[in-house]
Amino acid sequence: MARPTIHVVGLGPFGDDLVTDAARRAIADAPVVRLRTARHPAAAAFADVKSYDDLYESAESFDALYAMIADDLVALATQSTNGAVVYVVPGSPVVAERTVELLLERDDVSVTISPSVSVIDVACARLGRDLMSCGLRVVDALESTDPLRGPGPLLVLQTYSVEVLALLADRLAPATPVAILHHLGAPDEVVIETTASELASFETADHLTSVWVESLRTAGVAIDDLVDLTRTLRRECVWDQEQSHASLVRHLLEEAYEAIDAIERYVDSGSGDASEVIEELGDLLFQIAFHAEIGNEDGRFDLTDVADGVRNKLVGRHPHVFADVIVTDADDAARRWEDLKRVEKGRTSVTDGVPLDLPALSLYATLRRKSSGREDVSALSDDARARATAALAETAGRAVADREGATHATDGCWAELIMAVSDLARVSGVDLELVLRRRAVELRELIRSHELENPSNWGR
Repeated sequence: MARPTIHVVGLGPFGDDLVTDAARRAIADAPVVRLRTARHPAAAAFADVKSYDDLYESAESFDALYAMIADDLVALATQSTNGAVVYVVPGSPVVAERTVELLLERDDVSVTISPSVSVIDVACARLGRDLMSCGLRVVDALESTDPLRGPGPLLVLQTYSVEVLALLADRLAPATPVAILHHLGAPDEVVIETTASELASFETADHLTSVWVESLRTAGVAIDDLVDLTRTLRRECVWDQEQSHASLVRHLLEEAYEAIDAIERYVDSGSGDASEVIEELGDLLFQIAFHAEIGNEDGRFDLTDVADGVRNKLVGRHPHVFADVIVTDADDAARRWEDLKRVEKGRTSVTDGVPLDLPALSLYATLRRKSSGREDVSALSDDARARATAALAETAGRAVADREGATHATDGCWAELIMAVSDLARVSGVDLELVLRRRAVELRELIRSHELENPSNWGR
């Protein structure tokens, strides 16, 4: 038994002058015809055709509405005298038409589609753009609330209300240039060039309104450009050509420390000028891109692998965000992170993976933090304070007794003092490495100031 057939035709983007002859004939000849909606200028020419507008009022959601329409069309086609229904949609059947997608997914009906003029055709003609050469992408304004991705141009459809335009504005940088396209091809056509921050001020938006975003520079576009630059440098710069993973290690470390310095100055200054942070983070990012490009040349990995790897890892390590796991607080989340990491990497100790090349204070603090809650090595504040006080007294006494030369016992006292102070700082939420770095920077500035005031005493 042949399956029932639904033949889909479109009314074009506006008036009946854009309705194709094929669509007119299909509507006129069919025993059963349905309009998705009569709320379209061209639908007036088919006033005797029933529509699904009543379902718009009763459906709980658009998803439910579209499913109801698809079900009814299949039922009508099954009961039709010729086993077919003509389904008429606004615009083009293959542009932003969810009901057609649902019909195509079904295995109980055959679907045929007649080509129609779409809002894409009219927008490109109005703006004088070739959709292929400009790389146009068509976006559904209701599909997501995530920031839009570049590079552009983008044609954003379904912007039928002020509320939707406001949601779209939130997905763009406020200063992003946009063009509001309203009733294209109609006598009351409006094209307004403005910025994303002003989108919600267009109060007459309706189902024949769309938005054109000419250019959108996002992180993905910027990273692609950085990868291209890195490849150019590897081809054309003799210094870059000679570099290897091994030779670049020290540069990676230096750039990391320079980024730390810039961040600390930015935080401490409170000036709001992030230019130095941007520069130093950029230098660090370039080192990562450089290593990734060398990996790509070796056929081992590239920056896409690096980015996908860390993204997938972060998703897996955050089951309380991306799954149904519940955590009580940040400490609980951190403990679960360590547990997941240990299982993933098959580690037998919390110390596995801790780089011994860390600065001594950071190394000790990291090991103490990882051992927190295990084997009773996490000191309470009072215990840590008492240990620090006792260690200070013991060290001072040893220093006086052993003034003539350090002994092994004296070294042990100093070690106990440093560990006790580090533990006290940890349970107090203080990063000693960061504190000492800041004091070192202050000392450097003090030394420089002294040198300027007393140039003859340099080095004394």
